[in-house]
Amino acid sequence: MSLNEQFEAAVAASKQLPERPDNMTLLKLYALYKQGSSGDVEGSRPGFTDMVGRAKYDAWAALKGTAADEAKQQYIDLIESLQ
Repeated sequence: MSLNEQFEAAVAASKQLPERPDNMTLLKLYALYKQGSSGDVEGSRPGFTDMVGRAKYDAWAALKGTAADEAKQQYIDLIESLQ
């Protein structure tokens, strides 16, 4: 199975985890997914009233420069550890 196929399978598996991960793990999953599928973060950081948006932006921005394939593999590994 190719890395992209494994990534897509992990995305599907993320919707069927036995229990909801904590918020920090969810942010990590979000950031890895975005980095793996869209590359480096773009746009401006959300305003201070959008706490969730800022947290997501910051988590994604922390991965800036990470290769898409590396982010995909980390996402796959994290999903497997949660199952």
